[in-house]
Amino acid sequence: QVQLVESGGGLVEAGGSLSVSCAASGRSFGNYAMGWFRQAPGKEREFVAVIRSAGRTYYADSVKGRFTISRDNAKNTVYLQMNSLKPEDTAVYYCAAGVFRGLEWTRSDIDYWGQGTQVTVSS
Repeated sequence: QVQLVESGGGLVEAGGSLSVSCAASGRSFGNYAMGWFRQAPGKEREFVAVIRSAGRTYYADSVKGRFTISRDNAKNTVYLQMNSLKPEDTAVYYCAAGVFRGLEWTRSDIDYWGQGTQVTVSS
């Protein structure tokens, strides 16, 4: 059974840092792009960051320069380090694995989703 299990997240003040991680199991994800989406209350789920199997990264403009995505293929794990957090970063963060063709990463490209982890940034 394929699973993506997020951990981390929580509550932090604006300007602070937080990290989330996602451990994949059930198959090897070495050839998959892995990354993160987020969904705030009342809003659509949106792309945050993605990392290709070889390590190339792409970010949403709203998080560029503040968030860093990385992966450990041997551990089937992807990480998201979030710095200089803003209240507008508050959302449920979802780990995702799928195909990334280098233009944009949308929900239709995702084969597997995690259950989500809450990140709350207080002002």
